This record gives sequence, C-alpha cells and structure tokens, in this order.
Amino acid sequence: MDHFLADLLDALVRLDAVTMERIVAWRSPLATKLLTSATGLGSATAALVFVGVCYLAGWDEEYRHALVGLALSGVVVGTLMLTIARPFPPQPVCLTGGSETVATSFPSGHAAAVTVYAMTARRSETLPAGVVTALAGAVAFSRIYLGTHYLTDTVVGVAIGIAAFLLAEQLLARVDVTALERRASEAVGRE
Repeated sequence: MDHFLADLLDALVRLDAVTMERIVAWRSPLATKLLTSATGLGSATAALVFVGVCYLAGWDEEYRHALVGLALSGVVVGTLMLTIARPFPPQPVCLTGGSETVATSFPSGHAAAVTVYAMTARRSETLPAGVVTALAGAVAFSRIYLGTHYLTDTVVGVAIGIAAFLLAEQLLARVDVTALERRASEAVGRE
C-alpha cells in the first residue's frame, strides 16, 4: 500500500510539473492581465462581500449556506496549508506580498471559496448559476495560470469547496436556524 501511495504521489507531482511548464510557456500579457483581475474574486475579502450581499439582499438561504460553507472550507484549507506546507510553484506571476496568512500552496483556498459560491448559486433560485460558475472556473484556473498553485492544489481546493457546501447543507437542514437567529438577536439586544 505504501508503494502504491508513493507511486501515486510521484505521478501527481509529475503531472503538476508538466502542467506548470505548459502554462508558463502559454502565458500572454492579455491573459495575465485578465486572470490577475479575476483571481481576487476568491479572496477572503471577496468571500465577505459575497456573504454580505446575500445577507443585505435578504437571500437568507444563500447567505446561510455560503457563510457556513465558507467557514468550513476555510478551516479545512487553513489546517491543510499549515500541515502540508507545500512550497509555491516556480515562476509565479504574482504572489501576495507580505501576507502571513497564505504561506503555502496546498490546497487552494481561492478555488475552495469560489466553488462554495458556485454551489450556492446552483442551489439558488435568485443567483445566476451559469455566470457564477463561469467566474468560479476562471478564478480556479487563474490560480494555476498565475503560478500561485499547482493543478492538484486547485483540484483539491474545488473538492473541499464542494464537500464544505454539502456539509453545510446537512448541518443547516438539522438546525432550526430561525430560532437560533431569534435567540442571538435577543441576546445582542439585551447587552
């Protein structure tokens, strides 16, 4: 079993290296400009904006699912980044300078976050699922293209986003959220 896992890991590392080599050779100024602009949609700030817009618009289901899904994915991504500590790919176009929150490349938190957005939109009757999913795909690809993540980092980030959203659905289905919000509101009102 250990030999199989070692061979699988070697194959994935080779796949990452080949993918990165091809992307570096494919880079163009226009694509770099567009993808540098798109990649920010997966940031923590963008996640707060997404949740905030859902909340302010009164899209309660979307707000709750996005909030819980993003929180769950953030915990998993942060834990894996600290545990695995995989270095960034060579030849990055951009990295967040001076940021102590993103120290390693595995897994992609941006890919996890935008996947939660896409899953939220897919479940929503209000949000345009096609547009949100297309933007999520662009952000996930941008992470590889810009050299901030390997292909496997991004694929695992997407998987974490899907799993976090599905777990959020399960958790929210088991909790009387309205009663919980009412109690929280009453508690804040008393202080």
